[in-house]
Amino acid sequence: MNIKKMIGTICAFTTVFITIAGTARPVSAAPKSTESSASETSAWPKGPKVGSKSAVLMDVDSGTVLYDKKGDTKHYPASITKVMTALVALEHSKLTDTVTFSQDAVAQSYGGTSSISRDVGEKMTMEETLYGMMLESANECAWAIAEHVGGTEENFIRMMNEKAKELGCTHTHFHNPNGLPDDEHWTTAMDMARISRAAYQNPTFAKICGTKHYIIPPTNKHKDQTYLNNHHCMLNFYHTSRYLYDYCVGGKTGYTTKANSTLVTYAKKDGMTLVCVVMCAKSPDHWNDTRKLIDWGFKNFKNVKVSELKDLSQSTDKLGSTTYGADSTLITPSEDGSVMMPKDADLNDVDMTVEKSSSSNNSVVGLLVFSYEGKKIGTTQLLSTESKESVYPFHNLSASKNDESQFLQLNVMLIVIIAVIALAVAIGVFFLLRKIIWAFQKQHRDSYSEKKGRIKYKKIRNNQRKQ
Repeated sequence: MNIKKMIGTICAFTTVFITIAGTARPVSAAPKSTESSASETSAWPKGPKVGSKSAVLMDVDSGTVLYDKKGDTKHYPASITKVMTALVALEHSKLTDTVTFSQDAVAQSYGGTSSISRDVGEKMTMEETLYGMMLESANECAWAIAEHVGGTEENFIRMMNEKAKELGCTHTHFHNPNGLPDDEHWTTAMDMARISRAAYQNPTFAKICGTKHYIIPPTNKHKDQTYLNNHHCMLNFYHTSRYLYDYCVGGKTGYTTKANSTLVTYAKKDGMTLVCVVMCAKSPDHWNDTRKLIDWGFKNFKNVKVSELKDLSQSTDKLGSTTYGADSTLITPSEDGSVMMPKDADLNDVDMTVEKSSSSNNSVVGLLVFSYEGKKIGTTQLLSTESKESVYPFHNLSASKNDESQFLQLNVMLIVIIAVIALAVAIGVFFLLRKIIWAFQKQHRDSYSEKKGRIKYKKIRNNQRKQ
């Protein structure tokens, strides 16, 4: 066979193979649905219809989203902004700090906005100022808190946005501490649920937002006491008792003409704590929608502690002992976590994956993520049972098993392609060397034959001369 044709055939075969291989795509998980309603998962309870433009119901303990109607749509938050203001303040100040009201702070009460009528130079404790902000939604209190904690209002806003990012908020931009109308001030129901969940895990915040009445003692500017009433009508009799709700334990109201009604509500029942956020609602939809969603949540879901799932959470088969090169017998899940599941769900249908942990605690080697019907329902930390954290490489894990399968499949494909190319090159080199050797041997034979012919001819001539 002609060597050039053979090498050409091999190269053509290699090119075709690489082209076919290059068009192959790694197997990946099905893309997450962008549909907003969490209740549309096949085995997930169907949620109620609500009039609010956006609504989210979340379990405070696990962070599981039970209901989601357009949770990522941006809206003006109005005074539920103050949930974040309170959270940042509690993390960066003491309740005994003295807060002094500046001219800029007092100006926030002008124009008939929510206020407790503080004066320039008035002094109150941080605790009193927080009660004024959370119960009466006093805008001057929010501004005074921002100036005290951040040094300047601008710096406090930066702290608010940094905290939002830390909590995983993706569609939030705060531009003031009180929620007054501002085109650069927005968030979503989902992000507010994340913020509200984090805030309620602070015991002081939970106490303040769940207080019905509070009295601020006389100050340097007011000789009389200031009586505060919580405006949340599901918690406290405020103008009406129509919306009082036995399971409500706190929350925050909000309203501006641009934002419409916004509402954050916490409720507890049967060991469950839920937070409901509704945004851009027409009154009284914010009250009715909230009660409807919380009742639905309590009726259709149950909170299961990880300690009750001990056998399940320690299953080697579920964890995958060799998936990441770690021995699952050397780790144990923390029993502090919980999962939120539909009441009729089978525990055998709960799946688990391992993710990397962002914890700075060296004893935390990973995160065990529970899911049901493809929906995340809770997490718990994976703890080292030995002192050397380096034995467990979970801090460097890919985010999911799908990522790992893609990585492995791409590697196998790459190896195959390289092997085929190497084989083609080897065959080409073999035939090239063979041709060179043949040419060298032919030249050697021709040279030998020529030399032999000359010798023979010389002998013939010598014989003729002798004769």
